[in-house]
Amino acid sequence: MLTAKFQGKSLIATLALIVSLSVLLVACGSKNSDSAGNTPKEVTIGYQVIPNAELLVKTQGLAEKKFPNTKITWKAFDSGRDVNTAIAAGGIDLGLAGSVPVAIGVANKLPYQVYFIHDIIGEAESLAVRNSSNIKSLKDLAGKKVAVPFGSTAHFSLLSALKSEGVDPATVTILDLQPQDILAAWQRKDIDGAFLWNPILAKLIAEDGSVLITAQQLADKGIITADVGVVRTKFADDYPDFVKSYVAVLDEAVKQYRDKPEEAAKALAAVLSTDEKDALAQTKQLVWLTSEEQRDAKYLGSKKDESGFADVLLQTAQFLVDQKQIPAAPELKVFQDAVRQEALK
Repeated sequence: MLTAKFQGKSLIATLALIVSLSVLLVACGSKNSDSAGNTPKEVTIGYQVIPNAELLVKTQGLAEKKFPNTKITWKAFDSGRDVNTAIAAGGIDLGLAGSVPVAIGVANKLPYQVYFIHDIIGEAESLAVRNSSNIKSLKDLAGKKVAVPFGSTAHFSLLSALKSEGVDPATVTILDLQPQDILAAWQRKDIDGAFLWNPILAKLIAEDGSVLITAQQLADKGIITADVGVVRTKFADDYPDFVKSYVAVLDEAVKQYRDKPEEAAKALAAVLSTDEKDALAQTKQLVWLTSEEQRDAKYLGSKKDESGFADVLLQTAQFLVDQKQIPAAPELKVFQDAVRQEALK
């Protein structure tokens, strides 16, 4: 198993190589180009199975209805780290990633911008511990094995939680595993805990697990995490109307959830591999925001120098520097430029 320090350096080297290749790919032209320059012929969207508006859009085919003359291809990813790699390689046009991998991506000059906040992470992302491991507090994690996808919002939350309680991460065996691998390790009883998101989180809790601390509790302490939509900058420059219209589709899904939450949960239940009651509970553990709400200065904002989320990304990057996950954090303006507010108008 790779150590956190080695993993961070490996990720940076990989991203640097892929960014170089992406420049070459862009220079060779894009498959999305058309003569009109208004509507892309094809769009590839990288999504994650997280109970938010984008998953509802995919499940109900709302994007296909909105853009009948555009071929929409959906690609599933397990984490934002993989989304970063796909964006850098030009494999997707839009993607969903957590605030931590996005901070890493911006710091490594990935060619993308944040255009939408898919959700503010609350109880949907938590530290689950095995009941039989007798873990009652964060201090009890010393000497235990805890799994988390490195470079994710959950990784950031885990390390932040340990720091807040004065627990040295070196005293905990922290394993880098993707969600499905975490579930398998949990079922084999190879790990004592895992900081993760739904739907796998719910499965851990159902199998001899309980929640020790949630992302919501950390947010109350000022440690904020979110899942956001990123778009390749060149694609957004070429097709600004498409991005704005896609945001309108996301807004439609948010409204549907707020007006008829049971119907939204019913549509999501199958893809979340659960029943409608549990699907509804999972959606309530995330905060869904409309584009109008996201124009507030505490979120994406409406002016370049008034973006609360840019501040969050900077704070996250500074934390990652302390953890030796990235070598340095860019100045605030770099993160402000990485927020594409035009799509919200």
